[in-house]
Amino acid sequence: MRGRNRKGMPINGWLVIDKGPGITSTDVVTRVKRLTNAQKVGHGGTLDPLATGILPIAMGEATKTVAYVMDAPKAYEFTLRLGEARDTDDATGAVLRTSELRPDDADIAAALGPFRGHIMQTPPTYAAVKIQGERAYDIARRGDTVELAPREVRIDELELVGRPDRDHASFHMRCGKGAYVRAIARDLGQVLGCYAHVSALRRTSVGAFTLEQAVTLEALAGIVSEETLPQILVPVTTALAGIPALAVTEPQALRLRAGQSIRVPPQLISGEAVPGCTVRAMRSGELVALGRFDEGELAPVRIFHLNA
Repeated sequence: MRGRNRKGMPINGWLVIDKGPGITSTDVVTRVKRLTNAQKVGHGGTLDPLATGILPIAMGEATKTVAYVMDAPKAYEFTLRLGEARDTDDATGAVLRTSELRPDDADIAAALGPFRGHIMQTPPTYAAVKIQGERAYDIARRGDTVELAPREVRIDELELVGRPDRDHASFHMRCGKGAYVRAIARDLGQVLGCYAHVSALRRTSVGAFTLEQAVTLEALAGIVSEETLPQILVPVTTALAGIPALAVTEPQALRLRAGQSIRVPPQLISGEAVPGCTVRAMRSGELVALGRFDEGELAPVRIFHLNA
């Protein structure tokens, strides 16, 4: 059986895109693939069309690490429009209810406590969550009722940082996987009795990826034309910064890449190595594999060929 020939160039690494408003995350992936002619491209966490900021783009072997980026902590700066509830919980939706009540800064700050820590949160009606295999937003758009169960999310930080005017309040939030800013807007508006929706949203970090590394799609076009793309690629291992590491020999690397386990004394692993944990095997600074460590053995789960 002949191997399938992939179209495009073998590019391995992460691009940190500063997404502009009005386009989807899928649109960004399509444009990156077209601009770079990369063989394989994916993204590390959806941003709503209204949102701007960090959208990590995985290229080549980096696509094998997307799940770790999806699980990483994220930070947002966002502004709520007070006095209006909308069906999408952001400025793109239709107005459902209005209120003339406007809470002061002290009232808003006092209401934030229950939104911090591990909380139960119901995703917005217009969300990418699947219900019996269908996206919730597709069900909502055709006018059918969407029923989503609350789920536990983690909000590490949530602070009021400004009041641009009477109708708006700005916040900083750092959170774990699966937390929706739009749900915070909806629920906080209800608690305050004034209704609210997201009018502006910017993601400022995803795990180890920050705005300092980010480029716009417009800038990327210029970088590609100047043939300087390698200068802005972020190493595949950046997505794995919190995972314990193990330096392996060349024979061990060959075994792992052949799908075979290797014996590993726990004291050789840099970081906390507990039974069942994931370990990244490194050879001379190059990522060889992600493996599962158990009973003194490392069994490969994901194999990487960064120089292929």
